[in-house]
Amino acid sequence: QVQLVESGGGLVQPGGSLRLACAASGTIFRISAMGWYRQAPGKQRELVATITSGGSTNYADSVKGRFTISRDNAKKMLYLQMNSLKPEDTAVYYCSGDIARTVVDRTRDYWGQGTQVTVSS
Repeated sequence: QVQLVESGGGLVQPGGSLRLACAASGTIFRISAMGWYRQAPGKQRELVATITSGGSTNYADSVKGRFTISRDNAKKMLYLQMNSLKPEDTAVYYCSGDIARTVVDRTRDYWGQGTQVTVSS
C-alpha cells in the first residue's frame, strides 16, 4: 500500500502564510514527479505546482511568486510554502505523487485525502 497524507491546512487571514506538508509512506521504490493541486467549492481541481525528482518546478500563474514547492527525497516529503495568501486561494489542497511500488512496477498516480485551506478575515 502507498499512502500520501497532507497536513498544515487551516484558517489564515489574507496576506498570511501557511506551509503544507505531504508524507508518503508504504511500499515505495521510486517517487518521480510530485505535485500540489487544489479544488475550490463548485470548481474543478486545478494544478498548483509540480516538482520533479531532480527539483525542477512548475507553477500555476495564479500562485507564481507567492508559493514555493519543495521536496525531501530522503524523507519522502513534499512541501508547499504559501505566502501572501488571498481569499481566492481557499480550497482543499491535494498532494499527488507518481510512484512505483517495486523495481518492476510502472509508476502510477497516488493522491492524498486533502487538507482544507481557508483564507478569510
